[in-house]
Amino acid sequence: MSSSTPAATTRSPLIFPTMGCGTWAWGNRLLWNYDEGMDAELQRVFDRCMAAGVTLFDTGDSYGTGKLSGRSESLLGQFARDYFAARSVDRSHLCLATKLAPFPWRLTRRSMVAAGAASAQRLGAIDLVQLHWSTANYFPWQEGALLDGLMDLVEVGQARGVGLSNFGAKRLRQVYRRFADRGIAIASLQVQYSLLSTYPVTELGVKDVCDELGIKLIAYSPLALGLLTGKYNDGNYPDGLRGFLCRQILPGARPLLACVEAIARSRQKTMAQVALNWCIAKGAIPIPGAKTVSQAEQNIGALGWSLDAGEVAELDRAAARVPKTMVQNNFQTR
Repeated sequence: MSSSTPAATTRSPLIFPTMGCGTWAWGNRLLWNYDEGMDAELQRVFDRCMAAGVTLFDTGDSYGTGKLSGRSESLLGQFARDYFAARSVDRSHLCLATKLAPFPWRLTRRSMVAAGAASAQRLGAIDLVQLHWSTANYFPWQEGALLDGLMDLVEVGQARGVGLSNFGAKRLRQVYRRFADRGIAIASLQVQYSLLSTYPVTELGVKDVCDELGIKLIAYSPLALGLLTGKYNDGNYPDGLRGFLCRQILPGARPLLACVEAIARSRQKTMAQVALNWCIAKGAIPIPGAKTVSQAEQNIGALGWSLDAGEVAELDRAAARVPKTMVQNNFQTR
């Protein structure tokens, strides 16, 4: 495909909601104890999110452990088909967003096109295709061909838009020029962003660059793997890696959690809803995960109201004083 081929203009533009839903847990046994018996509840989660206007669902072709590789995409595809088969509604607001992993064996633009085709088969359609992480920190020579493959997917109509994940401001500017040369806009950038992970914004400056370039900022892990919900404390830790992180982070985060809790009480909201609303106030689109309808309902409760400037500033100050925050993604570039 010629690099001068113009981007297609006949597809409907992407519509980003105020908040989305992350589906990392859908198929992940290692961290989230998934089993197939959860599928009916996950369908209800999808339906409830759609009804509430939470129409961005983020997944990845690497989501799903072991034999369940691709499970998250497959579930999303089935849920979307079932949802629209039962309703006469417009699909244009739905945004099925997947991330293609730059695995070491993906070295050419054709390999990314093939990966996108496989994801599209599982999902039914890709609305937003994203590079899961940058290879600039370890194999910078690999990345160019993969980015070209992402653009190919948009040009051939396999995806409506393209996004990036775990790119810092400096690298984002460099890649933006490559996309602009082919007349393709970068629709979104995902980074780990929460009250316990402000680094991409406060240190890397990604929000300012996104605003300048017209890119939506998506916040993954906006509840810091559950640490900001208030449900974990001494003697009550989750298993595995999340439990290890709790023991490392929560002792120093108690003043922040107390601040979140106080605002939650005054607002008659939950701590999770305050943490999500803070992300929204910062101009990001949080994509909290949900495995049950009750979790989805709690997330939805972050919508329809706004923290005031004083509350946001109070939370900012408390977050800045936390001595040990969330571990940053090893693939996050500057």
